[in-house]
Amino acid sequence: MDFRISADDRVGRPAARQAKPQTRAKAKGERVEPTIGSSAMGHSVGFSVDDRVGTAGKGGGGGKPPKGKGRPPRRGRAETARPRKKKRGGGFLMGVLWWGFVACLWAGLAVIGVIVYYGAQLPASNTWAIPERPPNIRILAADGSLLSNRGQTGGEAVTFRELPHFVPAAFIASEDRRFMSHFGVDPIGLLAVAVESVQAREVTRGASTLTQQVAKNLFLTPDQTLGRKVQEAILAVWLEQNFTKEEILELYMNRVYFGSGATGIEAAAQTYFGVSARNLSLGQAAMLVGILPAPSAYNPKANPERAKERQRIVLNAMAQEGYITREEADAARIDPDQEVRTVIAGSESYVADWVESLMTSYIGEIGSDVIVQTTIDYKLQKDAEFIVREAVATEGPKRGFTQGALVSMDVNGTVRAMVGGVDYQASQYNRAVTAKRQPGSTFKPFVYMAAMEKGYTPDTLAEDAQFEYNGWSPRNANGKYAGTVTLRQGLAYSLNTIAGRLAIDVTPEKVIEVAMRMGISSSLTPVPSIALGTQEVNLLELTSAYAPFANGGMGVIPNVITKITDVEGKVLYESSDAGPGRVIDPNILAEMNDMLETAVEVGTGKGAPE
Repeated sequence: MDFRISADDRVGRPAARQAKPQTRAKAKGERVEPTIGSSAMGHSVGFSVDDRVGTAGKGGGGGKPPKGKGRPPRRGRAETARPRKKKRGGGFLMGVLWWGFVACLWAGLAVIGVIVYYGAQLPASNTWAIPERPPNIRILAADGSLLSNRGQTGGEAVTFRELPHFVPAAFIASEDRRFMSHFGVDPIGLLAVAVESVQAREVTRGASTLTQQVAKNLFLTPDQTLGRKVQEAILAVWLEQNFTKEEILELYMNRVYFGSGATGIEAAAQTYFGVSARNLSLGQAAMLVGILPAPSAYNPKANPERAKERQRIVLNAMAQEGYITREEADAARIDPDQEVRTVIAGSESYVADWVESLMTSYIGEIGSDVIVQTTIDYKLQKDAEFIVREAVATEGPKRGFTQGALVSMDVNGTVRAMVGGVDYQASQYNRAVTAKRQPGSTFKPFVYMAAMEKGYTPDTLAEDAQFEYNGWSPRNANGKYAGTVTLRQGLAYSLNTIAGRLAIDVTPEKVIEVAMRMGISSSLTPVPSIALGTQEVNLLELTSAYAPFANGGMGVIPNVITKITDVEGKVLYESSDAGPGRVIDPNILAEMNDMLETAVEVGTGKGAPE
């Protein structure tokens, strides 16, 4: 192959060594390739390749970029391969993710800090223990039937397995449907409440689980503060780690408040329906659980209509969760037109109050549940309640009284029935035990007994006539005076002047001594008017003071409790037959009974029922 080399192509030519490659001016959009050679005018041309702009220069040494305004023209297609905008979008997303991660990290640290701060204010976890439930006093009639429950809770504790299956199911369906699966705190429930509250722009409902409510009831105050809620959650987790679900639910059912003084499911069942929680029906259980959000407003005694609506809501929740069928829910629901039947506390509650007041003197402070066996005859108690109500209804308007009381007692002091008022629901004041009234003429037998002990007899003569003694002048109720009468007649017809003369003769102090020996325990003032029963006593002591007249002259102590045991059957107290012994001489007793019989046969007691 033939080729030539010109002088310009020689290696080492000075001009070639000094000159740099030069590109020609490019047309818009045209790619510029580097060239080697001379220009048409015979001058050497230098070149350079830049990723931004190209420049042309003269002579050797390469040219500088031309000065001028504006952005240099782009060259070729190299610019189109640079993905600047795509890189910028990806970077923004990564930045959001990064700062989101950082924010979550800081938020998590803040939450941990709050938990640690408020958790440090709790006692050491190894000291945490379930507080003892306040003891219950279960009061039974002589035949073993329940009279009432007393104590702070108003009912005994029941175990989970003693209850019908639908009772705990009602609690779960209504109060915490994820109870069996969460760890003490329900994140799903918290999130749902948060979303609802944001949408409603207010807190719509609580998000506490049953376990959290147990923690609050057992360990904390009801204050709605951040610190209390954090501590509640900590304690709830601890409960879940140390107790089974059944045990936690049992704690809740036995300690939650149902209104009307009833704490716990047993107390609520007895208070509202008069049955044990062990025997609740489905409809009753649903109504009780429906009370919980607002015990004072939703209980069937205070607001039956709201109680019906709450029952419907609970039954629907149970059906929705699959605990019962829709048919069972419809069958258990009370018809809107149907009346809610709740138990009404009767006169036996007066007995229960009295029994509770005696407990401390019998066995001291009560530390656990106890069972009290009483002497009350349940049927007789109900009969007595009816008698008092009828007497007040028929005689009250005519004689100006609205209340009554009754004590029925065996001759040995055993109380068989006691009624403290017409309506326990309206008034819990016990007029048989607590109230003191002037006994009036019922006090006169103690005056006559003092006279018999001084040597008088039923046939002793006395003057029934008006008199005055140190400014005191007794008069007979009918304003009439019979003149000379026997003491038997004086007592039989309840003559005030005869009783007054005897009290002055034997002295008021002697009358008080006799009355207290017989069973009166109230403080009495020794004045002549004591003969007419002006000193106040209660019905229970007055009744017991009459017992020696009927039992051969033996003093008695009113007794209503026969035995007290704990729930395991251990005997804590048992009554005895011990008493004051003989308080009336047999001869005096015979004289007194002779006069009392006359009063019943022909005197003021003639109208008394046999």
